[in-house]
Amino acid sequence: MQASVLTNLRVVPGIFVRPRSYLCRFASLRSARSGAAPRHIAPMAVPEPATMATAAGPTPSATAAAHASAAATAAPVLPPPLLSVAPMMEWTDVFFRQVARLISRHTWLYTEMVVDKTLLHNPNHDKFLWFPPEQHPVVCQLGGSNPAELAAACTIVARYGYDEINLNCGCPSPKVAGKGCFGASLMMDPQLVADCCAAMAAALREAGSNIPVTVKCRLGVDDVDTYEQLCNFVRTVSGGSPVTHFVVHCRKAILGLDPSDNRSVPPLRRGWAFALRRDFPHLQ
Repeated sequence: MQASVLTNLRVVPGIFVRPRSYLCRFASLRSARSGAAPRHIAPMAVPEPATMATAAGPTPSATAAAHASAAATAAPVLPPPLLSVAPMMEWTDVFFRQVARLISRHTWLYTEMVVDKTLLHNPNHDKFLWFPPEQHPVVCQLGGSNPAELAAACTIVARYGYDEINLNCGCPSPKVAGKGCFGASLMMDPQLVADCCAAMAAALREAGSNIPVTVKCRLGVDDVDTYEQLCNFVRTVSGGSPVTHFVVHCRKAILGLDPSDNRSVPPLRRGWAFALRRDFPHLQ
């Protein structure tokens, strides 16, 4: 198993970067509003996002259809996920990702976590999912714990041509893992995660998409924090769904603890990542 391992800065063998500079945030918004063509990228006509709705419900926008068509015809060879910009709420929006792409052509970019219910109840899908084609490779991270709702959300995401859909099983925020009952709390129920991932993959197949489903998780949560329990999580999810790629944050999550403290208080256990590679050589 070659696990993509998340720490603050240093990871083996994959790296997730958590940018904290307000200058980067300002630069992203300034670049988006100025209308100037990005460096090293040919100027392109970017259509205004627009979502159409009918009496039967929301239909894919023209931009979503264009993404899906381009993804189907081009099928570019993607770089290996050795360096990624981690999904961060209120940070990794479409503007920030555009600046990140100017810095690196091969870094994998993640969206902010998109809650499945948001896509099901808000017809303006472009607001949450649209991105310019030059941002590939880009991953859409979904949050949720209901297999049917996650499957329906995947059907919507598939229209936009993302390179991967990632299920959040690592966020310890009280709004997510507490009241939301998803994120890191999902690690307490590996079978539910397997069911969710299986439903997501099945929905993508029915939509004619081959987008892979992946999982981002921690080493454990609260008292569910032994290596044996982590192995059971990986074994159950990979055995009950097509998931073969786990993005692992090498700390456990402590529910009720502030998210920022959850990135420093639980000890780092990078050795567990090497152990997972040893014990699950068929997984990534």
